[in-house]
Amino acid sequence: MSDKSYKTITILMADDDPDDRILTKDALEENYLANDLHFVEDGEELMDYLLHRGEYNDTNAPKPGLILLDLNMPRKDGREALAEIKAHPKLKHIPVIVLTTSKAEEDIFKTYDLGVSSFITKPVTFEGLVEVTKAIGTYWFGIVELPQRKKS
Repeated sequence: MSDKSYKTITILMADDDPDDRILTKDALEENYLANDLHFVEDGEELMDYLLHRGEYNDTNAPKPGLILLDLNMPRKDGREALAEIKAHPKLKHIPVIVLTTSKAEEDIFKTYDLGVSSFITKPVTFEGLVEVTKAIGTYWFGIVELPQRKKS
């Protein structure tokens, strides 16, 4: 994917599996989309990042233009974090893509009820993940107009 018209945005991935984080990073890089990628390991850390709490401040936690969210994480799972994000006035406009191993209809319905932008089941192969990240890039960085970060 050599189309340089894609927008540069910060991607925040919340996933407790280090292998999934590495594979997703590699797949995004394969599609030239990993220009500003950050990781958190659970829903608590995700909310700390988004709300600039604890170790996260404005300089090391840039506002994401897109969140990739796993559902099954320790401490606070993705469903709980999604509900908090979509209920928060300063966070609710951030697009959230659930990227999970779950195929449960209940999870699909619940996350859409909570306001998720897309629900994607993680592919089982790296090649499949490359194709999924390519589609994410085409749609979210090439087609969709995302809200721009307000300058203070």
